[in-house]
Amino acid sequence: MKARILPHDPAGEYWFEEGCFVLEMLNDADDPALSVAHIRVPVGGTTRWHRLAGIAERYLIQSGRGRVEVGDLPPQDVGAGAVVVIPPGVRQRVANTGESDLVFLALCTPRFVPSAYAALD
Repeated sequence: MKARILPHDPAGEYWFEEGCFVLEMLNDADDPALSVAHIRVPVGGTTRWHRLAGIAERYLIQSGRGRVEVGDLPPQDVGAGAVVVIPPGVRQRVANTGESDLVFLALCTPRFVPSAYAALD
């Protein structure tokens, strides 16, 4: 890993088939221990049930309201400041239950790679 400062480029946001907008903030083979993505779930949206093989994920909710479902836990309402911890291989999805976009950071360890993603529905 080398020292660097990465600019924020909102133009890099893209729609992901899971049902959300993604802006990769850090996802680099030179820093394989962690990836950081800015996630935006539109009003009324729900992401697909999915899991990540071999990757732990944490959601750091920044704004909006949502309902998160993780593994066998009961659905949980979340808002700004909530942290959701998702172990590797555990199914997950999130629904926007508010009146504005649900926005959170997704931190993955090790870094997210597309081959680890598995849609479950």
